[in-house]
Amino acid sequence: MKKATLTKLFLLPITLMALTACDSDKEQKIDERNWQLTWSDEFNGAAGESPDATKWSFDIGTGANGWGNQELQYYTNRTQNVSMDGNGNLVITALRENYNGSQYTSARIKTKDLFSQTYGRYEARLKTPYGQGLWPAFWLLGSNIDEVSWPNCGEIDVMELRGQLPSIVNGTIHGPGYSGANAISGSYALRNDRFDNGFHIFAVEWDTDKIDFFVDGFLYKRIDKSQVPGDWVYDHPFFMILNVAVGGNYVGFPNNGTPFPQKMTIDYVRVYQ
Repeated sequence: MKKATLTKLFLLPITLMALTACDSDKEQKIDERNWQLTWSDEFNGAAGESPDATKWSFDIGTGANGWGNQELQYYTNRTQNVSMDGNGNLVITALRENYNGSQYTSARIKTKDLFSQTYGRYEARLKTPYGQGLWPAFWLLGSNIDEVSWPNCGEIDVMELRGQLPSIVNGTIHGPGYSGANAISGSYALRNDRFDNGFHIFAVEWDTDKIDFFVDGFLYKRIDKSQVPGDWVYDHPFFMILNVAVGGNYVGFPNNGTPFPQKMTIDYVRVYQ
């Protein structure tokens, strides 16, 4: 059961089982950290309520060129596409429907101009959708995007998943000289399970010279500043985004076998320093 009053998180030495690309069982020694909660949304609203407007705003429409990725959905702020379920969760729902010239609708919410932070731990506990052409994501963008544009602002993808590969998630960074197909990325695969079958905790821990990617407390990818073939643009505030895209260059497009509606269910989002 989630606790809205949580103020500290301790990560102690742990032994966990995981499959990360070709890796097998590992023992990890993780330094103890005394994290202080700086922001959270526990999504405890009544069923059918929209996200808290003091914490989240919406991207609306199709974006230029399908949000830069040839995506097919029209993002809305309708409760049909994003609302509380009354059980302590926020649900983003992708629908197959004709809407303002698009064949699909979904939602993309963000903390831009409402909350951003430099460094720390960003985490979300959520359950993904599945199916060919579905693209759920929890990610961060540099708050200076309007001044310097993408990818110079920097992007940190805490979690993204191709719906046709429901057992594998990716964590990625995009910056100048290493964006798009040349981004720096790592993958984490469940063994005999899928991310749409239950909730998992996706997190990054980010400091002055590295970004660590976690699933359920397992550190599966570390990106050091020294590994980046371009400018390290992760020294300023970033804001958060949650969305479910339909189609696009990363996932391909839905087919007749893609089931709709599809939902990403988010239990909470928390940020620490």
